[in-house]
Amino acid sequence: MTRKTRIQPIEPADVDDDNGYDRPSKSQLKREMHALQALGEEIVALPKDALKRMPMPEGLDEAVREARRITDHEGKRRQMQYVGKVMRELTDDETSALREALEKHKGVNKAETARLHWIERTREQLLADDAALTEFIRQHPEANPQEGRTLIRNARKEAQQGKPPRYFRELFQWIKNADGSVGEDEADIDDADGSDDSDYHDDDTHA
Repeated sequence: MTRKTRIQPIEPADVDDDNGYDRPSKSQLKREMHALQALGEEIVALPKDALKRMPMPEGLDEAVREARRITDHEGKRRQMQYVGKVMRELTDDETSALREALEKHKGVNKAETARLHWIERTREQLLADDAALTEFIRQHPEANPQEGRTLIRNARKEAQQGKPPRYFRELFQWIKNADGSVGEDEADIDDADGSDDSDYHDDDTHA
């Protein structure tokens, strides 16, 4: 009896593009789309000042600003999808420039956060131990020691009396300025308790 030979199906050969390179797989393309969508969402969520420093082409800039303006949930979702579409139309150089600017923003924020935490820790040390002021002045000879003593004394007094943290905040600024940096005040980083001290008067006159 003659045995029939089963013919094995021929597997299609891998298709190369015209340049001899394998085309990206569907899963790779999907990952890239998600990455660009996520990058667009990060840009939309940036603070206003940071957004100004993003090297966005005009079309993306308009799409991002519109997404920030929309408050309706469904409208926002559709606009974010459009932002992702615009992101996918950018060149590799444009997306690389955006990623670089975003990473730079994150790095600056990280360093700034660490610096503000150092100021907070220094303030706690100054309030807890009189000897800490001597060490601080040794490390920051340009700081006014009498002003520091007055702020520390008043900050302790207002805490004991349950008054708004006026001198507590001023001590923060004094430390920051002595460290040679200026910029946002403590209210901008939500370090204080937000109490209203507009009608509060000095306990001592600053020297």
